[in-house]
Amino acid sequence: MMGIHIRSTLPVLVLLFLHLAAGQDELIVSTDKGKVRGLRLPVPGGSENVVTFLGIPYAKPPLDLLRFRRPEPAEVWNGIRDATWYSDSCFQDQDTLYPGFPGAEMWNPNTRISEDCLYLNVWTPSTVFQNRAKLLVPVMVWIYGGGFSTGTASLDVYDGRFLSHSQHVVVVSMNYRVGALGFLSLPESKSIKGNAGLFDQRLALSWMSRNIDAFGGDPSSVTLFGESAGAGSVGHHLLSQGSHGLFTRAILQSGSPNAVWAAVDPAQAWNRSLTLAQLLNCPFGPSADEMEACLRAVEPEKIVSLQFDVISDPMIISVPFPPTVDGEFLVDMPSVLIQSGRFLKTELLLGLNRDEGTYFLVYGAPGFGIHNQSLINRDQFLTGVSLGLPGFSDLAREAAAFQYTDWTDEQSKPKNREALGWLVGDCYFSCPLLDFACRYVENGGSARLFLFNHRSSFNPWPRWMGVMHGDEIPFVFGIPLNQTFGFSKDEEALSRRIMEHWSNFARSGDPSVEGADWPPFTLEHQQYVTFNTGLSQTLRMLRAQQCKFWDSFLPKLQYVTGESHRMRTDVHPHLINKENL
Repeated sequence: MMGIHIRSTLPVLVLLFLHLAAGQDELIVSTDKGKVRGLRLPVPGGSENVVTFLGIPYAKPPLDLLRFRRPEPAEVWNGIRDATWYSDSCFQDQDTLYPGFPGAEMWNPNTRISEDCLYLNVWTPSTVFQNRAKLLVPVMVWIYGGGFSTGTASLDVYDGRFLSHSQHVVVVSMNYRVGALGFLSLPESKSIKGNAGLFDQRLALSWMSRNIDAFGGDPSSVTLFGESAGAGSVGHHLLSQGSHGLFTRAILQSGSPNAVWAAVDPAQAWNRSLTLAQLLNCPFGPSADEMEACLRAVEPEKIVSLQFDVISDPMIISVPFPPTVDGEFLVDMPSVLIQSGRFLKTELLLGLNRDEGTYFLVYGAPGFGIHNQSLINRDQFLTGVSLGLPGFSDLAREAAAFQYTDWTDEQSKPKNREALGWLVGDCYFSCPLLDFACRYVENGGSARLFLFNHRSSFNPWPRWMGVMHGDEIPFVFGIPLNQTFGFSKDEEALSRRIMEHWSNFARSGDPSVEGADWPPFTLEHQQYVTFNTGLSQTLRMLRAQQCKFWDSFLPKLQYVTGESHRMRTDVHPHLINKENL
């Protein structure tokens, strides 16, 4: 994850300047809730401006009785609402492990945090905005990641103007609630069933279906795209019938709904929620109503500060409050829905970065950090395997360690470091996503697969971490086109190429561009396209050897050792394939 900071120039100097100029050229749009005033943003190196509307409310503030609950549509307002500033970010904790380090700080909220946070942003090319009564363009809706615990649409790296301007599309992003405030689920409760954050996203999509044409966007051509938990969210919308009429196709970057961190069963969700309630001195009383009232009275800072304590065992990747089966948004676990083909049959574009696991090692694996080379010995590697595979049997962990060990040099510290990165990346990201692609195609969907393998010249993390989780995001949003950062010409060209593929997919469902055909992903060939500053290649069978271990061998091992039920509820639902047992 590279350290890009536009804050010193974008929210302060640029927006202040544009606020002075806004009065000369007011940009007012009527929505079904009221009028909003936007502003024109310059695009460095571009020939035209982008019309931008920031902080448009799509829901009532989720305060008081609405805390933890599904969002309600925003109320009508009178007059003209100023939409020239980002809203507050949703309440969340901040990453303080590496204070001042740009690679970590770039993901922390760059606005105030508040429970009043359910707002969205729109970027439209000026020419499209001026001609919106005659011609509408495709819409690309970004859903941010952050492990369902952090994230905000206002991050500098999510600036939608470059993508909007260069590809002539409308770009939209929204805030949604995260952590316990977004995903708390209580047993016997009629109103707090979990997944409030997903319902936030759906309500924003519903707002777009009614209003985006007023901004130049085509409501019949809406592509969701997201990364990590954002990609998991996109996957959940594919699995949720109530979302199907609100978008057309989907892009999943480094995440899928069947990953272990993307959903838990109701029993786990309830257990974690009740544990948090006890930590907050709101124990389960004679009725659920009393506990709910107590939880609504607790300061949000306290909720956020204690939410990770519901997971007792240390682990490398912790997501204490992910989505769950609530009977409405998710009617079953994602793995079951995928296996049975209960999802929107459309076109998918999905893919991975080369080194998905390394980012997480410096946050929880022994011997790892950003100020050393993280050369770990054999014992540290084995401890890392245990932390990376909570809920697995000892035999399963031993099998995973065996699979990823280079037995020609098992004591090699660099190889131990590399092996743990591959293990975590495969287990949590690569193999669930590839399994999702296979199931999706097997059940009638269409998919294209990519591998991003360029390490940015702006990446401040140690070089051994490679092409990390999240590294593709600036290239998808066109940040290298901002020449003030000094990206290389090759990196600018790579970003333009990726944006063209993504926007072509949004237009037609086919990401191919002139001179670069992108073959469909099939079960037989499993082809994928690589992205770096050189020529793209079309290869096949990405991580096939490793994923066969996770998808076939390990479930059998768990099954024969009596661990299959535990694995179904606690570990990796994407690993369960009854045909393999």
